[in-house]
Amino acid sequence: MTGEIRLGGHTWQWGQRTYIMGILNVTPDSFFDGGIFADPAQALKHARRMAEEGADIIDVGGESTRPGSLPVTAEQEITRIIPVLKMLKAELDIPISVDTYRAKTAEAAIKAGVDMINDVWGLKADPNMAGVIAGYGVPVCIMHNSSSSEYRSLIDDIVAGLHQGIEAAHKAGVKDENIVIDPGIGFGKSGDQNIEVIARLERFKAMGYPLLLGASRKSFIGRVLDLPVNERLEGTLAVTVLGIAKGADVVRVHDVWQNRRVAIMADRIVRNKWTG
Repeated sequence: MTGEIRLGGHTWQWGQRTYIMGILNVTPDSFFDGGIFADPAQALKHARRMAEEGADIIDVGGESTRPGSLPVTAEQEITRIIPVLKMLKAELDIPISVDTYRAKTAEAAIKAGVDMINDVWGLKADPNMAGVIAGYGVPVCIMHNSSSSEYRSLIDDIVAGLHQGIEAAHKAGVKDENIVIDPGIGFGKSGDQNIEVIARLERFKAMGYPLLLGASRKSFIGRVLDLPVNERLEGTLAVTVLGIAKGADVVRVHDVWQNRRVAIMADRIVRNKWTG
């Protein structure tokens, strides 16, 4: 697809290349990096490193969304992320997004300078979220999620769920060019269902919105390869390449420079307009 999105002072041109979203969890219990970057100084150090390695945006999370993790309040989430956000905005010249499904957290983050909201519940968890996003005019990533992995028709149901989020965004006044979609790998889906979603990414691309893929080091990769989370890099890179081939515009990853390199190579093959 073509078009563009404004992220603070930056403009992304869709279809030109794949954009890399670096993950920065400031939580004690995230599945891969929980506790490592809870200290703001360590978080800033890691964010600097991801920026140097080629991240196009950094996604900050204040609550773990791994299965079995304990929820936090909006106040706890805000307390975790705001000091980090202020440091990142003061020192880094790349866009920052926040991974939250709470309107109160989103508004606090936007006031701190955040350029995008990444909602893992696709505007469905908090009835005020779409209004906050529309009111401040920031882009949003609408992700599919479900409390169950039982579907009548997996891909059709995910597409329908994403359309519900898009409709909620439109109703609140969110502009079409400010919407990105994410099929929600690892959220309300079994391992085989995650693989099917990746194999059929073209269905989501056909919805006409920029497509974000977040599969980095997730458990379905571990099940296929029979490997723990710290040994899932190669599996993640395979998903990144296949995702780009099937239309992903943004990949959300823990390992920035490795994914950046494979994205550059994949883009050279996929995004050139070959003829003859």
